[in-house]
Amino acid sequence: MQPSKLGEPYKMSFVTGGLFINESLEISDIYFSLGDWPLTRKVALEKGVTSLPKAASRIRALREIVSRLSKLTNAELQFFSQTRERANQQALLWLAVCREYRFIGEFATEVVRERFASFKTDLPLESFDSYLASKAEWNEGLAKIRPATSAKLRQVLFRIMREADIISQKNEIRATRISAPLLAILNEHSASDLEFFPGFNFDGARA
Repeated sequence: MQPSKLGEPYKMSFVTGGLFINESLEISDIYFSLGDWPLTRKVALEKGVTSLPKAASRIRALREIVSRLSKLTNAELQFFSQTRERANQQALLWLAVCREYRFIGEFATEVVRERFASFKTDLPLESFDSYLASKAEWNEGLAKIRPATSAKLRQVLFRIMREADIISQKNEIRATRISAPLLAILNEHSASDLEFFPGFNFDGARA
């Protein structure tokens, strides 16, 4: 496996929570009323958008959600806020996650997408462990991750993928379902990011 962006730190703070669909919808509405991400995070915290029991956990979760949503283009974020199709919401949040956390984006393209393209529709838990180990050979930060943290990261990533409908409850890779209007937006603004979705080629055609 070739090293990607050799030595560049990976952001691994996705250990907090899951996809946060409902929270993301509420936060996106707050953002469009304020137009400022730091202020959005402050208001979301005051409104108690997340139901996590500890204050520190709520702060961390909101920080991650806001940072993820800020990685979407304005057109993508508007579509996310307006659509009522769950599949579209899932796809856009998965896109935001892949952009926010380079490790997840690379895992999506180099492992999940490649397995699906090779007709290997199962995604073993061990695929995360072996991928992290291979990346750690080239990245000092990943090499320092402790086994307990690695297990938690794996648990959360698989939860995110299930909630995004990238994999089933049985860890089977699923072909991505994206509506034509959303696909048009992605093709216009970020066609190359379609590689994050199993079952789509770079031009947006279903594989």
